[in-house]
Amino acid sequence: MSRYKVNDDDDCSSDKSTKKGPPSKVLWYLPIIPRFKRLFANGDDAKGLTWHVDRRNDDTMLHHSADSSQWKKINHLYSDFSDEARNHRLGLATDGMNTYGSLSTQHKL
Repeated sequence: MSRYKVNDDDDCSSDKSTKKGPPSKVLWYLPIIPRFKRLFANGDDAKGLTWHVDRRNDDTMLHHSADSSQWKKINHLYSDFSDEARNHRLGLATDGMNTYGSLSTQHKL
């Protein structure tokens, strides 16, 4: 498949491969490390980012995913990572993303 979108309106050119149009897919890359550095530079934001160590309730209720047994298991397995309060776990949500554009699904993944 072509890397660029083919412009069907331009019929005067017999060789469409020589003309480049807009790309068919665009990938946005947003670097996360500089954003975390800016957040930790502000004292108020840094307190909010380390709540899971400083201000967690130790009751038996599940208030956040940090209170789950899976989170505790990961803390136990990777104790060198979990000992530092400024380390963060990131989750990737792909709700409603259709990885294969030709398939039309009515449900969300």
